[in-house]
Order: sequence, then structure tokens, then C-alpha cells
Amino acid sequence: MISIKDVRKQYGEEVVLDRVNLEIKKNSVSTIIGGSGEGKSVLLRLMIGLEPPDSGEILIDGDNIVGMRESELNRIRRRFGVLFQDSALFDFLTVGENVAFPVREHLKLSEQEIQNIVQDKLAGVGLSGEEDKTPEQLSGGMRKRVALARALALDPDIVFFDEPTTGLDPVTSTVIFNLILKTHSERPVTYVLVSHDVQRALEFSQEVMMLYGGQIVAHGKPSEIRKDPDHPIQRFMEGTFGTS
Repeated sequence: MISIKDVRKQYGEEVVLDRVNLEIKKNSVSTIIGGSGEGKSVLLRLMIGLEPPDSGEILIDGDNIVGMRESELNRIRRRFGVLFQDSALFDFLTVGENVAFPVREHLKLSEQEIQNIVQDKLAGVGLSGEEDKTPEQLSGGMRKRVALARALALDPDIVFFDEPTTGLDPVTSTVIFNLILKTHSERPVTYVLVSHDVQRALEFSQEVMMLYGGQIVAHGKPSEIRKDPDHPIQRFMEGTFGTS
């Protein structure tokens, strides 16, 4: 489980996160929604340990990563997979080499074992036989699928997704979300997404939380949210949340 307690983050005079509290259940698919500039990606970076909060606690299965030594933090991060907003593939590596990168970094395996993992993960996202292509030869949707394969390469306990469908057309976005659900059903670990796409969040998530004004102001299961026309997340979808 991920537990965030009274987390605050400020850049200069701008308070981005103001005493954020939330819990993400183990092995769930949970999505944090909110408008542009609300701090969703900042919150994700704090959970991953890429930067520290100014105050508060971030517990990963009971371990508070705030103030943790880098060696200990790396031990925790070894359990993470991350799909970044821009896919963050290495353009100088092939598709196969991109997927193999975290495996080579963290595991001592034979070349054949590494290639078996690469082929398995690429097959899981529908990219068998694409190992020798370079990222520049791929469409945006294919790049996202390679990034997903890489995020899953180490069989992580927690996978973070930063706006996984940004820049994709609706059809390709559906393909990516379906792949996210497919991989979760095959290996149900904790998936944490941040997204501005509320409708898809309600379709694909088990729990949805809304970040607004630096705080989590609403949360619930999609079935509960849909039933309540006055639910803040419903009002956010309609563009009436935060208006008088």
C-alpha cells in the first residue's frame, strides 16, 4: 500500500501540494485526476522518490521514503516501474535494448535470459519482432507500448503512469488503456496513474482521486461517482466544480 500523509511541496512562492493525504490500495488500479497545473505529476515524482516533499510522509508498504538514504531509496525503487509522459525512450538504443536496459542495470543474467525477458515483455504489448527498430521508426502509440514493456521488465510491485495517453488519438489511447488493464489482469500489482482524462479514469480504474487546489478533494469508486450527480468528480467532468 502507498500512504501519503500531510505532504507539502512548494516551488518559490507557489504552493503546489498543500497537506495532501491519500492511500492507494495494494494491487489496485488507482488514478489521480485533476486539471493542468494542479500538481499531479509533481505528486507522482514525490511517490517515486525523484524529489523530496518539503514536509510530510510517503510510505511504501510501511517504509517512509522521505529522508531515506539514496542506497535505501534505490532498494525501494527497484520495486517500481515507471511509464513517463513522453515515454522517455533512449533514441540511441533499439527497441529491444530499451526494454533490456533496466534488466541489465539491476539483474545479473545471461544474455539469453535477458533476451527471453525482452521478447516476453514485447509480446505482452503486441510488439513481437520489433526488437531491432529504433524509437524514431515508431509511431507515438508504439513508443508508449515499448515504454510499457520497459516499465514491466523487472516485474515490479508498483507501476506508475504519468499521463499515459498524452498526445495520442482516441483510438490509440483506448489501445494503451486496454494494454494497461491487460497487463494488470495478467499480473495484478499496484498501478498508479495520473491523468487529466476523467472519462477514461472512470472506465478503467478501481479508485479515482481528484487533486484540486493542492489537495485531494474527492475520491471514490467509479460506480459510486457515476451514481451521484453532485459528486465533485462528476462536477469536474461537467466543468462546474470550483464555480459558484
